[in-house]
Amino acid sequence: MKRFSWARYWSVVKKEVIQIRRDRPSLAIALAMPLMMLFLFGYAVNTDVNDIKTVVWDQSASPYSRELAANLENTRVFQVVAHVGGYAQIEAMLDDGSADVALVIPPDYARKRDRGEPAAVQMLIDGSDPNIARTALSNAQLIVQNRAVTLVQERMEKEGMGRFEPSIELDARVLFNPNMESIVFNIPGLIGLIMQNVTMILTAFSLVREKERGTMEQLIVTPIRPLELLLGKITPYVCIGFFSFCLVLLLGSWWFGVPVKGSVPLLIALSVLFLVTTLTLGIFISTVSRTQLQAMQIAFAFILPSVLLSGFMFPRETMPLVIQWLGGIVPLTYFLEILRGIFLKGVDLSALWQDTLGMAVFFLLFLTVAMLRFRKKIE
Repeated sequence: MKRFSWARYWSVVKKEVIQIRRDRPSLAIALAMPLMMLFLFGYAVNTDVNDIKTVVWDQSASPYSRELAANLENTRVFQVVAHVGGYAQIEAMLDDGSADVALVIPPDYARKRDRGEPAAVQMLIDGSDPNIARTALSNAQLIVQNRAVTLVQERMEKEGMGRFEPSIELDARVLFNPNMESIVFNIPGLIGLIMQNVTMILTAFSLVREKERGTMEQLIVTPIRPLELLLGKITPYVCIGFFSFCLVLLLGSWWFGVPVKGSVPLLIALSVLFLVTTLTLGIFISTVSRTQLQAMQIAFAFILPSVLLSGFMFPRETMPLVIQWLGGIVPLTYFLEILRGIFLKGVDLSALWQDTLGMAVFFLLFLTVAMLRFRKKIE
């Protein structure tokens, strides 16, 4: 059995580099697409809800009612866009989307406030977007509850009963992302998603391109072994992918202000492992495809489930157990844990060894299967 030859390996690498240099559109896509996708998704994928369009029907028209509306708007969660005079206008604005929330203050609101009686206000919420609806409801409840506690405290002080002290207090501290900004959570995930998509698509066409151009016959008559050919084809794309990774990493940290709290060398090392894993996956796709169209279809058929199952958009803990298992066969699942662990928590390899091992297993698995499927002969 022939041993691995570095000379044959480097010959494949040189051949692939020449081919990439001649295919300038693909090279431009490999370098420009990550930046474009980072800007696009970085601003588009945002789960923070601010400036919820709110209309107010103030039937009380008193300083108290204006104060309540101002309390909502001062949170910057609500934005008062109009004052209306009835339910018909509220319904029309909720129907056409010009308002998401309506605050209805009854005529007796000020009178009940003066008498110290319970005063009820109504909030109508458009529930077609659950994220906006939940944010509006929770924030409105907090504002009203806080205002109610303040009123009780003022009344007790006026009556000489002393200061109101709540029986239970919550001392909460938010770690790793104190401001709870979604962009801090999304940017590391976007880096992994972008690198997977770009590198996998590029290499998915590699062997298929050889078949369509008729150059596979030249490889068949050479003594190159499958491992030498596959690794030789992957190597140039590792360099391209690593350069693209450095670009999006710098852009994510500088432009979007998401610093790396952990070890940068560890992040780079594990990112290289992820790159070779996705590149090997692309090579595997090219071994099971007969045309570049088939390779593209298979690649995109893998991309969408990886977005949904990896935890990029939705928490995996809320998914059914079977779906969580399916997510476990997606390499991006492990890389997202690594990215967010190093970016946000600053953890080291002792906390990430399981995810690192998972990626290494997938790399060896994809490489082995691709080698077994590759045959140096024309079917």
